[in-house]
Amino acid sequence: MTSGRQLLTRFSRPVPRYTSYPTAPHFHGGISAGDVAGWMRGLEAGQSLSLYVHIPYCDRLCWFCACHTKHTLRYAPIASYLESLKREIETVGALVSPDVRVTALHWGGGSPTMLKPADMRALMGWLRTAFHFAEDAEISVEMDPNDLDDARYDALADIGVTRASLGVQDFDEKVQKTINRLQSFEQTAAVISAMRARGVRSVNCDLLYGLPYQSLETLTHTVEQIISLRPDRIALFGYAHVPWMKKHQTLIPEEALPDADARFEQMTLAGELLANAGYDPIGIDHFALPGDSLARAARSGRLRRNFQGYTDESADALIGLGASSISDVPQGYWQNMPAIGEYRRLAEAGDLPVVRGIALDDEDRMRGFVIEKVMCAYGFSTSELRARFGAAAGPVIEEARAYARQNPDVCSFDAFGFRLQKDAFPFARSVAAHFDTYLEGGRGRHSAAV
Repeated sequence: MTSGRQLLTRFSRPVPRYTSYPTAPHFHGGISAGDVAGWMRGLEAGQSLSLYVHIPYCDRLCWFCACHTKHTLRYAPIASYLESLKREIETVGALVSPDVRVTALHWGGGSPTMLKPADMRALMGWLRTAFHFAEDAEISVEMDPNDLDDARYDALADIGVTRASLGVQDFDEKVQKTINRLQSFEQTAAVISAMRARGVRSVNCDLLYGLPYQSLETLTHTVEQIISLRPDRIALFGYAHVPWMKKHQTLIPEEALPDADARFEQMTLAGELLANAGYDPIGIDHFALPGDSLARAARSGRLRRNFQGYTDESADALIGLGASSISDVPQGYWQNMPAIGEYRRLAEAGDLPVVRGIALDDEDRMRGFVIEKVMCAYGFSTSELRARFGAAAGPVIEEARAYARQNPDVCSFDAFGFRLQKDAFPFARSVAAHFDTYLEGGRGRHSAAV
């Protein structure tokens, strides 16, 4: 049996993270605001909707970050942006049937907790006015401990937050200084305590491996500290060094970054520490306590993947609001204008601020289903594929059979269908890429698969 370390060399090619299929580099300008409006009007009564709201501002710029965000120490740009966001919410809300229920809402950024308490409440009010929220809707917010105070904690409780999501990255001081992300263990613990005291049911923490000056020792210390806080979910991401996309990453000394072997060691060690502490591994980079809804979804085969990563959400569509946000509906994908000035101009005019997207055909949907299953369940059932897509599934099934025959140490093909071998689980992205017909001719550059 080939070991994971041996597979590392074979799967060294950078590939997409597959939070969509086709992936974002294949979106194009041929999708218009009119197309998108029609897609939103096509959501039917009884369908469910997930909302994502993007706040593209931070009061410090973390050098490792690959998000669409801007650094500001002034609140005026944020206040102006919120007025434009309000207008977009009204425009989109008028297109979506009131009989479509919002079952999940996520505020991301940037740093949503930079918002003043009154603005947090106002934003939630705009959303509830424009959309029909289910009584049990999940509401999650990304939180920066450096922004938070009692007034903001109370505002977050007032808007009904059910999940607090904290970026931690690493607690080692040298690593933190090198990535310009100073955040102590004590600050992090205080946020978790404050949110739990206000009734938040679930806490998620994001960790990174592959950071500059990170070692097995520093990573072990960070993971052990996080385990002591007992978050319900932990995301363990490999740092994506993409300075051709994010120029501020050039501030990180490349000579201080671990090589591929060291990254694999870090990933493996952190995963073992979390598993030994009682966390279930979920997909390629998540861990959850057995009672968490993400772990239950993984066990029951309901795990999904969207632009926010792994999720237990079962919504029929996801609509992104704010600059650069991406939406996913049955007909296709679209992205909002990333440039904040142009986004504001379009939104305030009552136009949908669409910049690019892609319409899906049946082949896209079928391959997207296969890729999502490989990413979430490490394989797919041929009977389920045929039931969904009929005779069109035949060529993809033959591709899977041939790939398994050529790579028996990676995967197998049997009466069930296509399955990855356990040692190949960390390389699910690379296996999924085999079914991506856009990849070879694509323009996108991608991060390391592990």
